[in-house]
Amino acid sequence: MKSLLFSLGLICLAASAFGQVPYGNNKDAGKFYSIRGFNMYCEIYGQGQPLLIIHGNGGSISNFNMNIPFFAGKYKVIIADSRAQGRSADPGDSLTYEMMADDLAALLDQLHLDSADVIGWSDGGINGLLLAMRHPEKVRKLAVTGANLWPDSTAVFQEVWDMVTPEYAKLKAKMATGLNAQEKRNYKLLRLLCDQPHIPLSDLHNIQCPTLVIGGDHDVIKPIHTLTIAENIPHSYLWILPNSGHSTPVAYHELFNKTIDDFFTKKFRDISGEKRFY
Repeated sequence: MKSLLFSLGLICLAASAFGQVPYGNNKDAGKFYSIRGFNMYCEIYGQGQPLLIIHGNGGSISNFNMNIPFFAGKYKVIIADSRAQGRSADPGDSLTYEMMADDLAALLDQLHLDSADVIGWSDGGINGLLLAMRHPEKVRKLAVTGANLWPDSTAVFQEVWDMVTPEYAKLKAKMATGLNAQEKRNYKLLRLLCDQPHIPLSDLHNIQCPTLVIGGDHDVIKPIHTLTIAENIPHSYLWILPNSGHSTPVAYHELFNKTIDDFFTKKFRDISGEKRFY
């Protein structure tokens, strides 16, 4: 199940590479915060400019084992298990990207942080886009990889839907006879993945923070969709990694970390008119 929701093969490689720190289960760095009706588990590393990192569907803090050490050397890294995922249990039936974006804004409030740089991967990228739209004051700069705006084959390759939708249909049909706790959680996450989001292109025009839009050239998200996202954000850069699938923060972690750090630390450059020749 989880392998269909998120690219756990490469993530497992990340876990083994940095196994000396128990990211996602670190009692020295972790704490539960009462956020909007549930307890959100969050770990904090390093000092400096606040950096919020957001994982994807069915994922957890540990998915960023190859990124946290790098960024913790320069930033105050804030990374949480999203609602109903990882250690952030949520027994409710409802789950939307808007809910999760609002959760993250509330977390920053609890941490007494006015704003942060933000990295979002997959569903975390969707959450990052919505955070920048719904709580623009909270996002200084935004980097998203593998995000989509709507749930259909114009955004996501059909072969990906063919892998995911049968399990969703199976759980949906089983609802009449009852689902156990694990099946309810899986159903909630698959419903999120298959039925959401629904973000109009016009809403992207309201994102005012500088944004780096990232995708793999063989991502589960179609490169043309990633391009469309970048084209509709006023102050954006586009970065398509060659020879890459969905797991850009893992497969290309060194380049990913450095490129995003450069984006966060350097002044955003407006490239228009004669500047297009440089």
